[in-house]
Amino acid sequence: MTRPIRIGDLSIGGGNPIVIQSMCATHTWDVETTSRQVNQLASAGAGIIRIAADSNKDAEGLAEIRANTEANLSVDLQENYRLAKAVAPFVDKIRYNPGHLYHHERNRSWKEKVRFLVDIAVEHDCALRVGVNAGSVDPEIRDQFPAKECVSPMVESAGLHSDFLESIGFTRFCVSLKDSDPANVIAANRSFHSRHPEIPLHLGVTEAGIPPGGIIKTRIAFEALITEGIGDTLRVSLTLPNERKHEEVEAGEQMLRDISCGRLLRDTDQPLDKLNIISCPSCSRVENGAFVELAEEVRSLTRYARDEEITIAVMGCRVNGPGETDDADLGLWCGPRHVNLKRGGEKLGTYGYDEILSRLKKELDKLISN
Repeated sequence: MTRPIRIGDLSIGGGNPIVIQSMCATHTWDVETTSRQVNQLASAGAGIIRIAADSNKDAEGLAEIRANTEANLSVDLQENYRLAKAVAPFVDKIRYNPGHLYHHERNRSWKEKVRFLVDIAVEHDCALRVGVNAGSVDPEIRDQFPAKECVSPMVESAGLHSDFLESIGFTRFCVSLKDSDPANVIAANRSFHSRHPEIPLHLGVTEAGIPPGGIIKTRIAFEALITEGIGDTLRVSLTLPNERKHEEVEAGEQMLRDISCGRLLRDTDQPLDKLNIISCPSCSRVENGAFVELAEEVRSLTRYARDEEITIAVMGCRVNGPGETDDADLGLWCGPRHVNLKRGGEKLGTYGYDEILSRLKKELDKLISN
């Protein structure tokens, strides 16, 4: 059994019920809109709600948001880990990505940076999440493994950070190991849990995409892990417009009900297309709201290729966009006004939102003909 850790007014791990989490897709500095979405997600059943903070302006907004809600809040730190000092007084958990620590203040070791976060967490009564993502693994760890190996670098990174946190006497943390491929999510979490059975795990398939395909991908991973007793919190990461973000929570609740009753996806006939479209869950880092509509249009455009074993990534932010689009056969990395098109990591050009679909189809047809 994992150890219990407290996050605000609830505890995860230690035999407690699995807690559903979601994330705001609004700009954090937009206090009114973000507060409304936090409370919408909480009303839908989310026990923990994550908000991204990337600037002092976001930190100021978070202080006001805290005053507008009683929900348990988790802050998602970006590259600027030092922002933790400004936001910690207003949240219950701090999530950091080990890969992002590498890029900021490279003259300091990652251990120094983690110590800083621990000191802040202790001072402000916060839990931590070590959030490892396949698209942004610490390069120094990733380079120790073959280029196509996805699972081992994630497990190694999560293990190093967990061991260090415990070595300095901090145990109020959980870990997540996320990938857009359910099989990798299953393998990574199984491997980590076998080595660290006491550490609570947050489950998620990152960039799962648009429903219903995104729900099916997520269920594949959750059913395999939860039926083995692995998983203490979860998030269903779906590409949805803001007004439908609560559907993530509803999908998670339905999955937990079905799993508890033994209604498993593997016992039903809901196959996935061979064409794999991954897209991120329209979080606050998305730089153009048209990204969500574009993801829907890509799905519609490519239906004729559903039986082709090709991966298309549609990403809306700078955090996971570069890595995920590099790993895809075709990648669309969406900026504020233009979309960067890639083929197997090679940049093909930058196009307007009104141009990208025709160019994507040309490249897809080339892949199919070859």
